[in-house]
Amino acid sequence: MAEELEIKLSLKSADLLKALNWLLAQPEAQAGSKKCLVNCYYDTPDAELNHQQAALRVRQAGSQYLQTLKTRGEFVDGAHRREEWEWPIAGPELSLGLLADTPLGDRINLARLAPAFETNFTRQVVMLDDGKAVIECAVDEGVIAAGGQEKPLQEVEFELVSGEPSRLLFWAEKLSRQCPVFLNLISKAEQGYYLAGMHVAADDSGVQAGKGNDLDRLLHQLSHAWLVQGRVPLEGLNIQALAAQAEAAGLAQPFAAVVEALAKGEPLKSLLIRPELGRCQLGLLARRISAR
Repeated sequence: MAEELEIKLSLKSADLLKALNWLLAQPEAQAGSKKCLVNCYYDTPDAELNHQQAALRVRQAGSQYLQTLKTRGEFVDGAHRREEWEWPIAGPELSLGLLADTPLGDRINLARLAPAFETNFTRQVVMLDDGKAVIECAVDEGVIAAGGQEKPLQEVEFELVSGEPSRLLFWAEKLSRQCPVFLNLISKAEQGYYLAGMHVAADDSGVQAGKGNDLDRLLHQLSHAWLVQGRVPLEGLNIQALAAQAEAAGLAQPFAAVVEALAKGEPLKSLLIRPELGRCQLGLLARRISAR
């Protein structure tokens, strides 16, 4: 079992290419592999595994197959920290025996697992080594497919290989100054479950009930609205406190523009093509870390 720490950004297709070119142009960057990845996710018909806040997939890359189990983990300063188990396997079929010694082994009926959805995309890797951290940056473009439906998948992921975790946010924020990005807390698996009609709402009760801070609540509400294409509720958030944080981060005007648009009920998709939203998300997180 290993631990994964990553920040994920969603972008429009044209901005994805711009982001890739910018990353490759950085002196700290080195181009890595480019692969076509075919990923089949499994669950029971009543989504037992999703209820356990875990995701199970078999990934094909060329002639190689990898079986992976991930927990939903926790949200920490813009990044997701998850437990992860990975096993090379001989072919595209699940190896149920490998799951026996994981937390799922005695929680669900493994024999009921069946394909639920796919995420299929091309991944270009860019390795970043800035002396403080080594980061694997994955630029992904493809589709999520379930039940005869498809939705586009366009993401940039920054995953920590070694070094300081804060560098994930440092690089994500730098990218946000080059093109519009959206800090997205919704995983590929969650998107697939939603498209398949099997989505189980994550237990963010502490965040939603006001036990977390206002910034974390806002980020979760933005991501949920992105998934369901709904409005972003501002009720219960201390907007004045967030505005003060934004001003301290030099983001007073962009934050005011975002809040005004959300208060008017403007669709989130219209904000995704503007740079203000991602800059505010990442800039506020960066300020919180620097203030500690």
